[in-house]
Amino acid sequence: MAANANQSFTDTTTVQMIDSVYNFGKVTDGENVVFSYRFLNTGKNPLIISSATASCGCTVPEKPEEPVKPGETGFLKVVFNSKGRVGPVHKEVNVVSNAYPQFPTLQLVGEVLSGNK
Repeated sequence: MAANANQSFTDTTTVQMIDSVYNFGKVTDGENVVFSYRFLNTGKNPLIISSATASCGCTVPEKPEEPVKPGETGFLKVVFNSKGRVGPVHKEVNVVSNAYPQFPTLQLVGEVLSGNK
């Protein structure tokens, strides 16, 4: 049976993470950290990311709007606003998709230094 153009969410696929943890090192309070996590659709169906949510409002994920075709690399951009977040940082992004096994939790770690001298 041929696959139709409107893949249902029940059509699972597999994903291989290229990046799942990003250590941004040290930044000064108020700097934005921007990183795009990379992943490869290793399955036979398009990878559909229905949502990406962060552990706090200071971290904003931007999921791909279009399905990632089999064999293609996709990107999930995350922006972390360090303002008022002085100290060690460990943020998580949860991704809901049609991948099975499920998409791993993405992690953003580092340290925010005070801008005061």
